[in-house]
Amino acid sequence: MARQQKSNKGKKRVSWNEAFGPKDRRSGREHDHDNSARGSRAGRGASRGGKGALSGAPRPSRQRSVSDLIEGRRAVAEALALNIPLKNALVQVASGERDQEIETLAKQFSSEGVPVERVSRQVLDALSSHGAHQGVIVRTRPFEYAELSDILEKAGSKDALVVVLDHVTDEGNFGAIVRSAEVVGAAGVVIANARAAQVGVGAYKTSAGAVLHVPIARVSNVSRALEELKSAGFWTCGATEHATDDVWGAPLGGRLALVMGSEGAGISRLVLETCDFTCKLPQRGKIESLNVAQATTVMCYEWLRRVSMGGVS
Repeated sequence: MARQQKSNKGKKRVSWNEAFGPKDRRSGREHDHDNSARGSRAGRGASRGGKGALSGAPRPSRQRSVSDLIEGRRAVAEALALNIPLKNALVQVASGERDQEIETLAKQFSSEGVPVERVSRQVLDALSSHGAHQGVIVRTRPFEYAELSDILEKAGSKDALVVVLDHVTDEGNFGAIVRSAEVVGAAGVVIANARAAQVGVGAYKTSAGAVLHVPIARVSNVSRALEELKSAGFWTCGATEHATDDVWGAPLGGRLALVMGSEGAGISRLVLETCDFTCKLPQRGKIESLNVAQATTVMCYEWLRRVSMGGVS
């Protein structure tokens, strides 16, 4: 195996499209599945309906993320286990007896509706970022974001939580926040479309796949999004260590847009000025504070506790 996975030092890396063009090479597929079929992994995540559903034809106006490449047997197996929507799979052509682990992955791709193409090790080496592809590379489907209107539709007129992230940049924190939001039944998560973590492989992993089950909307202006939420009957709360009141006395139930700031700078001045009120998490220890993902989890569960008790105070 050591000889098989040579270093890429000195070799020019190529993109997936440079190697295969923008369209799939149908002649190289092992199977030609209809990827629009319901339940196929290749079609999963192709569209997010107004209620966060992953069905129907994609709408051209939707914002989409770029595709990620996942390489290596363990990483690819983990992607399959997490139900990450996959677009294509490249599997190394066997020389001599076929590798059973690779063949098992290839069969799983086919059963999930993911097109499989057999290629040489040299092709995989050219695509690999570190030369340790172990004979398999997959490309994820671009993630399709919801619109803010989708989140408002899901919220309806009942008690609802929307988590608004003001330029949270760490993908691990972002994924953990989405997981907490989904677990407490939030109507959606709002993020900035620039200078902020986006949905990628890391977010799929840290959210435990929750990014597929809660609408995530990207907005160009967080303050303007908060004004839209206010117009829909939401109270907007900024979580900041500089607040006077702590979380226990803040009106966190009902229809709430919870605003969390970036890991370093916190909530920006303009966004903070847009919030109806602010609150902080009390602490007795010596370290500075919880990280943004941990703090968001506490706040989300406090919202859930309030609405479960039928009040906001």
